[in-house]
Amino acid sequence: MTYYTTRRRLFAFASSAALLGALMTAGAQIQAATFDQSRGDRAAQHATFTPSPRLTSQHFWNELAVEPRDAWSQLRDSFQWQDERDEPRVQAWIDHYRRSPHNIAEITERARPWLAWITQKVEERGLPGEIALIPFIESSFDPSARSHRGAAGLWQFMPRTGDSLGLSRQRGYDGRLDVVASTYAALDYIEYQADQWYEGDLELSLAAYNAGAGTVNKARRRALAQGRSGDYWSLSLPRETMNYVPKLKAIAAIIDSPEEYQVTLPAIENAPAFAKIPVERPLRLDEAARLAGVSKGTIAELNPGVTGGTVLPGNDRVLLVPAERADAMLARLDTPAAPGGTQDSRYRVQRGDTLAEIAALQGISVAELRQANGLSGNLIRPGQTLELPTRSLASR
Repeated sequence: MTYYTTRRRLFAFASSAALLGALMTAGAQIQAATFDQSRGDRAAQHATFTPSPRLTSQHFWNELAVEPRDAWSQLRDSFQWQDERDEPRVQAWIDHYRRSPHNIAEITERARPWLAWITQKVEERGLPGEIALIPFIESSFDPSARSHRGAAGLWQFMPRTGDSLGLSRQRGYDGRLDVVASTYAALDYIEYQADQWYEGDLELSLAAYNAGAGTVNKARRRALAQGRSGDYWSLSLPRETMNYVPKLKAIAAIIDSPEEYQVTLPAIENAPAFAKIPVERPLRLDEAARLAGVSKGTIAELNPGVTGGTVLPGNDRVLLVPAERADAMLARLDTPAAPGGTQDSRYRVQRGDTLAEIAALQGISVAELRQANGLSGNLIRPGQTLELPTRSLASR
């Protein structure tokens, strides 16, 4: 299903009109000045400014100058629901949020690594840009957020819902916390429910995202039986769901006009802050940090789905690194180590670990792990530090 953005068309038209106006204005000035000069009318010559070629060119390019676009302007251009900000429920939430502008600033700052990329993915599907702000109301843009009910991640998936969408949960990894995987799953889920149950109505799909399709479908049948329209605004739903879409539209309205609501948004570039590095071998986060030339904390923050400290290959796994460090890391990954060389690292044994599992995670044999640590058997204890001889990249 394709959604069109009227605002974007208007922006393009306005830009074209400004360009045409600049050309016409510059041309008219030059023509008037030339005409007056040719008549020999001294008064007209004094009254009419004849621009030099340099000034005319400067004026022309100044008219063409376009304000640099950032992540917020990109998001605003994809908004499609801003004509509904006067709806009473939306206005009530605007009033709520504007009483605590510092909270909005804090949450939007937390969105810094993710906003441009999520906006890009939403826009590619033709969805309203407001949908990129769902993590604002779901998790306050905290990828590691967990609710008391068991939901987790930026998009707050419950375990069973995440499982059904292919967000695997296994030792050392939780797909619900993986920002890339969970974003694709969330957008798939929203589109699927809109097409499956609601003839493309995204507001109803968002209600179902919050309360479940069964709850929304039941409320809709009841509304239709009572002669109501059956759209989101006509339904009687649980309180949280009644507020879900209004909250989303309220925060979008504030982001659309931050000056009006005395909110200062952090500067965020209009480009993804991270790059995806394919994982072809087990890669510990501390090693990844060293290869990328950043702190382990930076890598861990970009990869919250990696809960065991090691990224494993398979299932289209990728490692996220700061965009500006991607080339350096790829170059180091592609540079083979010296023949026979190894790179030593360490692993702190966790409760429940076995020697075989640790060896598998590191891509080495149990025998190699025993030899590096002077072990004769498989007995290890929590808190023990093991030396990990990592094979050269050339041998992988």
